[in-house]
Amino acid sequence: MDKKRKILIIRFSAMGDVAMTAPVVKQIVQQNPEIEFVYLSRRLFEPFFSDIVRLAFQHFDPKAYKGLSGLYRLYRHLRKLNITDVADLHFNLRSRIISFFFRLGGIKVAHLDKGRNEKKQLISKNSKILRPLKPMWMRYIEVFENLGLKAVINGIENTELEAILPQVEAITGVKGNSKWVGISPFAQHLQKIYPKEKMSEVVKALSEQNIKTFIFGGGEEERNIADEWQKKYFNCFSAIEKIKLNDELNLIAQLDAMISMDSAGMHFASLKNIPVVSVWGATHPFAGFLGFGQNGENCVQAEISCRPCSIYGNKPCFRNDIACMQLIEPKQIINKTLHLLKTHE
Repeated sequence: MDKKRKILIIRFSAMGDVAMTAPVVKQIVQQNPEIEFVYLSRRLFEPFFSDIVRLAFQHFDPKAYKGLSGLYRLYRHLRKLNITDVADLHFNLRSRIISFFFRLGGIKVAHLDKGRNEKKQLISKNSKILRPLKPMWMRYIEVFENLGLKAVINGIENTELEAILPQVEAITGVKGNSKWVGISPFAQHLQKIYPKEKMSEVVKALSEQNIKTFIFGGGEEERNIADEWQKKYFNCFSAIEKIKLNDELNLIAQLDAMISMDSAGMHFASLKNIPVVSVWGATHPFAGFLGFGQNGENCVQAEISCRPCSIYGNKPCFRNDIACMQLIEPKQIINKTLHLLKTHE
């Protein structure tokens, strides 16, 4: 009798990238009922996969598995799970080392093609080739195809309204017939963040339209900004550090739209099939990181010849003015959001 297949999926970080894999993995699992799956990532990200049957989440603590010896200990632990294949959706140093150990043990490994050469052309300062590249979710699919799995992805399948959890409704209040818009205005890198003063105008305008806004993010500085907006605008509520990730995802499922940078907020909303008005600065949706199932027409970006100058937004602006964000007027984001709300009534 053939050994039952059990596929190890590896994606350690970043939060938004892990979230982006979830809708793809869910459909892969559904289409391959004869196979079991194990997802290796950080404990914090487990809520992204809580509704996927036949998928076990394996916690990865980088402090517990330091260096080559630590990764070998992790490999030996994973081998006890009877892994038959490895799908490396990260292809960084850690995942490549773990995959190498599995290969030595005779286990088949398929890894992510990041399209580095194409991306270099996209962000080139002097010889830029501005064209849409393969979306990351399609690159994830190719990994599973290379393992011989069925992989036909048809967008977000979950279209049922998710009931609000009692502990979430206790702090948000009853929605009723009002419109709720999430705003995820922060990102890891400055080149991906819309200026605070301009985003404040967006929050103000939506509040004046009797639209309730919820601010998402994390960390003391971001919490202070969000708390400032909450005090200033009647219909604004900061969710930062007030609810856990699982409850945050439940709140996002209640939204009518999300406004987000090229950051995790866009991918959280995509998980819940919530349309996103995404704001792009140094990065560009052509690089393939637009949220899964999102409409490119809802992207807000400035037409400036130096964009994109970075794939991840981590390169300092060579102009020193981040014009790609400064040139976007609050009205563009406001109008795009109001139009989106109207079309989804």
